[in-house]
Amino acid sequence: MRDEIAIVDYGAGNLSSVKKALDFIGAKSVITSDPARISGAGRIVLPGVGSFGDAMKSLERLRLVAPLRRAIESGKPFLGICLGMQLLFEKSEESPGTEGLSILKGEVVKFRKGKVPQIGWNSLEIRKGKILGNGGFAYFVNSYYVKPEDMAIAASTTTYEDTKFASAVQKNNIFAVQFHPEKSGAYGLEILRRWLEC
Repeated sequence: MRDEIAIVDYGAGNLSSVKKALDFIGAKSVITSDPARISGAGRIVLPGVGSFGDAMKSLERLRLVAPLRRAIESGKPFLGICLGMQLLFEKSEESPGTEGLSILKGEVVKFRKGKVPQIGWNSLEIRKGKILGNGGFAYFVNSYYVKPEDMAIAASTTTYEDTKFASAVQKNNIFAVQFHPEKSGAYGLEILRRWLEC
């Protein structure tokens, strides 16, 4: 299982789309909610669509919170997608009183201006790292965005209306994006390929 990518199934997210994208680029992956399978995998993908609070309740009900934290802390390559990125942080305005995975310091806040949710293609301004390449357009569906305590972890920023936010973060073995690489065409597939090489 060490060469396997575990796509975490907690009842929310575009699981089949993520798997199809990984299949397309020749990566071996499995959709699973089995803590042992997740712990044994070589890489982990945490996708997500839905609310912060419901997602954390599902992770807790399935007893996945501790295995996810251990796997990330062990240094395994980790990819968070959309809500899967937000869950890495401490809290969200969407679900007051709910603690996130708290792997990264910061919070999740709602867009104050513009049509919410942001739906469609938007550009990435690259700040660091090689996974995002030279930048491009990616597909977003989000009403909330992360505010890291330390913006040094932002791998890219994106501007929606007059709000510039961290659209990708990278710290050690953690890489997470607010957009959907599995729905971002050739550029998204290239991001997934680079993540597999890191």
